[in-house]
Amino acid sequence: MTSDKKNIALLADIFIKKGLSDIVISPGSRNAPIILTLTNLKEIRALSVVDERSAAFFALGMAQQKGEAVAVSCTSGSAVLNYAPAIAEAYYQKIPLLVFTADRPPELIDKGDGQTIRQKNVFANFVKAGFELPVKIDDSNYEATVKTINEAIDLTQFPDAGPVHINIPFREPLYNTTEESIEGRAFDTQKPLLPPEEEKLIALAELWKESCKVMLLAGQMNVNPALNELLRGLSDRADTVVLTETTSNLHGEKFVDCIDNVVSTFGEPEAFRPGLLITFGGQVVSKMVKKLLRAHKPDAHWHISPSGEEMDTYFSLTETVSASPEAFFEALLPRLAKAKEGFAGLWQRKLQKIRASRKALLQQLPYSDLQVFDFLLKAIPPTTLHLANSTPVRYSQLFGHLQKFVYRSNRGVSGIDGQVSTAAGAAFASDKTHTLITGDLGFFYDSNALMNHHLTPNLKIIVINNGGGGIFRFIEGPASTPQLEQFFEASHNWKAEHIARAFGIAYFHADSPEQLQQALPDFYGNDFEKPALLEIFTPVEVNARVLRNYFLHLKGLAKD
Repeated sequence: MTSDKKNIALLADIFIKKGLSDIVISPGSRNAPIILTLTNLKEIRALSVVDERSAAFFALGMAQQKGEAVAVSCTSGSAVLNYAPAIAEAYYQKIPLLVFTADRPPELIDKGDGQTIRQKNVFANFVKAGFELPVKIDDSNYEATVKTINEAIDLTQFPDAGPVHINIPFREPLYNTTEESIEGRAFDTQKPLLPPEEEKLIALAELWKESCKVMLLAGQMNVNPALNELLRGLSDRADTVVLTETTSNLHGEKFVDCIDNVVSTFGEPEAFRPGLLITFGGQVVSKMVKKLLRAHKPDAHWHISPSGEEMDTYFSLTETVSASPEAFFEALLPRLAKAKEGFAGLWQRKLQKIRASRKALLQQLPYSDLQVFDFLLKAIPPTTLHLANSTPVRYSQLFGHLQKFVYRSNRGVSGIDGQVSTAAGAAFASDKTHTLITGDLGFFYDSNALMNHHLTPNLKIIVINNGGGGIFRFIEGPASTPQLEQFFEASHNWKAEHIARAFGIAYFHADSPEQLQQALPDFYGNDFEKPALLEIFTPVEVNARVLRNYFLHLKGLAKD
């Protein structure tokens, strides 16, 4: 039994034939045909999450883990707009989402009908494409609709992943059902990626040879063993330095994986300027490296991307290559001449000096955010580590990549909205442990994430509560204004305990190193039916001072 609306029946049939299985639905009436159809199909796992904003981020977390499109569906009107933050994040982070929005029929738009807005193309600025299905499916539009649905689903994955919107108008009555089915066809609408162009490979190999100072800079990426091995080989070249971040999920002994630590020590930055910059992956967290490369521009900047997007982060882009990074570097390697210069040595000497100095410095820290992060990153067992915006993900960059973690963070748009929901969705779609480290405001902002019947015990939430937006004490502008505490930092004395208990979440707390050490083993215990939450209280005034002194100490290395 299914809805008698053929547009959603056809979409559901092709959805299944494309191998997709998951949809997150928020309750409503206009989307009744979607609910009646998709929840009655044994091939589909339908989940109900009430809050649309949280539901979309939950689906984003699922898609992040599964590597395939997860659908979200809501009723019409303002419910649709609540999807926007997660869709924007999915677009810039390249996460495959299929967005099904129920709508009024065209004749009711802008006619004063309830719960009605202009939904067609409403997400135009942050989806790969937007489509609208016909209200009625008949012989005149059947083939075109089948093609549209196939194209929409394929676009969530190729050439880069991302969100796609399908608006589905329904006429009343909405709750009629039928035993009849409508068949669709599944077929590929995307052409395969071509190998890197020979001419570009030859040109870059010559440019590499001429520059003698090559920097490879990785942004946010999924785990990619093939690319990791290629970059390890390149990091052995005397003319090449490989810069990564924790969110790049790349590791190598010679990788500069704590960029801010190294860049903060530069007395004469021009010496560290690359002649050739090659970038790949998504957004880069480090503001210091952005400032460095924008002030000391490379002679040439190539960006590698399957979709060929022109990501000119450093305002120096000279060439874009449409290819996956691993395919590109694999094709390029045999063409590279033997390295003669020692650009990598400049960076390596800084890196080794910092690693030795930082160890002693961290042992002397007072109780603060930085000390807490040092302890947590050492003590947390192997996990997928979700780093919230803005302070947690920045702190993690100071410690470099740890192989026991797979790093995740919503760095597409870098907002604080939805980070708990994203981690919850990722944990639901995985049988491994997932740990979220978030600040207090990020947690409170997304506390509706706990209003969810699909929370799983493999999710561990760590809230570092320093009484407000601690990042603003580190930023030069807000830190010196009289409005800091009320309007930038949003100072408060809220606690997460009662929110956790309201939703049946196991709660732990710590406000000293000793309490933290005692709490962590039980927090990671296996006897919970739902997630566990650990709230760590830190002193806000001390946090800012400790972090400033940390960088002052590193900067002193430039004088040695």
